[in-house]
Amino acid sequence: MYKTFSMELAGRTLSVDVGRVAAQANGAAFMHYGETTVLSTATASEKPREGIDFFPLSVEFEEKLYAVGKIPGGFNKREGKASENSVLTSRVIDRPMRPLFPKDYRNDVTLNNLVLSVDPECRPELVAMIGSAIATCISDIPFAGPCAMTQVGMIDGEFIINPSQEQWKKGDLQLTVASTSEKVIMIEAGANEVPEAVMIDAIYKAHDVNQTLIEFINKIVAEVGKPKHSYTSCAVPQELFDAMKEIVPPEEMEQAVFTDVKQVREENIRQITARLEEAFADREEWLAVLGEAVYQYQKKTVRKMILKDHKRPDGRAITQIRPLAAEVDIIPRVHGSAMFTRGQTQICNICTLAPLSEVQKLDGLDENEVSKRYMHHYNFPSYSVGETKPSRGPGRREIGHGALAEKALCPVIPSEEEFPYAIRTVSETFESNGSTSQASVCASTLSLMAAGVPIKKQVAGISCGLVTGDTDDDYIVLTDIQGLEDFFGDMDFKVAGTHDGITAIQMDIKIHGLTRPIVEEAIARTKEAREYIINEIMTPCIAHPRAEVGKYAPKIISIKIDPEKIGDVVGQRGKTINEIIARTGVKIDITDDGSVSVCGTDKEMMDKAIEMIKIITTEFQAGQIFKGKVVSIKEFGAFVEFAPGKEGMVHISKIAKERIDRVEDVLTLGDQVTVVCLGKDKMGRMSFSMKDVAQV
Repeated sequence: MYKTFSMELAGRTLSVDVGRVAAQANGAAFMHYGETTVLSTATASEKPREGIDFFPLSVEFEEKLYAVGKIPGGFNKREGKASENSVLTSRVIDRPMRPLFPKDYRNDVTLNNLVLSVDPECRPELVAMIGSAIATCISDIPFAGPCAMTQVGMIDGEFIINPSQEQWKKGDLQLTVASTSEKVIMIEAGANEVPEAVMIDAIYKAHDVNQTLIEFINKIVAEVGKPKHSYTSCAVPQELFDAMKEIVPPEEMEQAVFTDVKQVREENIRQITARLEEAFADREEWLAVLGEAVYQYQKKTVRKMILKDHKRPDGRAITQIRPLAAEVDIIPRVHGSAMFTRGQTQICNICTLAPLSEVQKLDGLDENEVSKRYMHHYNFPSYSVGETKPSRGPGRREIGHGALAEKALCPVIPSEEEFPYAIRTVSETFESNGSTSQASVCASTLSLMAAGVPIKKQVAGISCGLVTGDTDDDYIVLTDIQGLEDFFGDMDFKVAGTHDGITAIQMDIKIHGLTRPIVEEAIARTKEAREYIINEIMTPCIAHPRAEVGKYAPKIISIKIDPEKIGDVVGQRGKTINEIIARTGVKIDITDDGSVSVCGTDKEMMDKAIEMIKIITTEFQAGQIFKGKVVSIKEFGAFVEFAPGKEGMVHISKIAKERIDRVEDVLTLGDQVTVVCLGKDKMGRMSFSMKDVAQV
């Protein structure tokens, strides 16, 4: 027997079957929202994983194309690696739930979400988020839940709770908020320059809806929840901390960590760790957790100095931004480049332009989105943090940071009609010490402007941190956190936007939630900081997008033709369009509505291709002048090709003013001639004259 629980959520029925499927998982929730179906499961290993100093949580969002009635493309007719959307959804589920597991828990935990069917009115990502929370709460896995998640869209200034796929894509806001019964624990947003006050209202609108979900989850847990299992604690013994402080007094640790040079601090900690290893050489059980103990000692030291003494590791004031620098055109020959530096964080961004045929094709569960014209990619090599390891391609962090910067820039990217290019920006992390994703936003803006992309406004990003005390009122918000403050603090609150509003938010925390005053202060701080960055750093570097694309960027000319004439331009099996491309060296894209884009680097050849297309698609009239090539000679005249696949005949009587006996007396194959159109002859062929050109 199984139990079904249901509630009304944003005008639709959300139902959960417990005990119906996946009975061997620690917890399983068979989720239904409209006709969207997701199986969410939570499983944990019986014993902790040995030799690690972190909680091994894995979150999966499995997109199956059968859920939308599709068969995967390509030769291998099964789903491959996780899509970008799958990775990003997994991260959104992971970030709010991870802090709610015990800090000393080291058992492997996997939260899996299998999308079985998709109703476009009910986004599967939302269902998976709620399902993961329910599956974990009803399981025997230790978890300080419940938590819940709500999405908010906005169309014409009106908030929409849990919008449909179409509303989510077309609206001015894409906001996801996770909450516990008391506080907000995660915020993720993309927005079309939404004002700060409106964003705060939307966040707490979602928080209110989350409370109804938490009541629903509590009801389920009360009826079918399992008792939480006991586990082996991996906490550092207090005895070890006490022994460490005798060897390394707090004053010495303060001196070791409080420096603005990351390498100096790391060397100080390395020397302290070596002393402790020597001192505890005969205590194997302590040596096994010494790395975690030193980390905790640093963390307590930094937090105490910030919270009690208002002293930051690098000596900055609480609201002070690290030294900033910006420059463009640092890489030759690429279409656009820029470098943005904030303290020891340095991003080089390269912009590449291409014809619209180079847009990224998407094959996912959202049938409304089949391609992506603007792409932002982010790379984080090991040398940027002074480490060595081989590159294995982008991981979840790189994909997430790239998507965040892309989300921040999308609202200012010009439309296809304004700028008919596919656009790719790539952020290469040269050096990292905190908030590289927001430095990527700044570098991307500069790179796009340098490439001649007419973005609507400049976008800047910054991150705020947080250190909390024992009460809700005991806290400090830090502007522009560096790596150490991120590692040892309680929050990484990233906000990007223009002068006029927010375009992206990503908030991660390590505690059990934020009060509204903290959220409001963080948003206000980031607005102040990004306006400073735009006004004082970015604008002096490059104030406006360049009027034209660069020397090495492809040029694009767009025209409209009658859709009925597309076949004439393409020709049988592509013969005509391929001939135009072969003669001019351009690239041609034609859409179903008759939009034609000609892309190339040689303006003369591009104009020639456009002329050919216009000739092919024009209704011919008597008196029109054409230039063409003699392609065939007959006794009665010559055939002139005036465009690829288009020929007309010049009768022997129309070749010269004087009478000629043989066409070959005047013309040879390959001659370039100018002709005037006389209309169509009795056989329906285009009839030309050479001798009457001067009279027109």
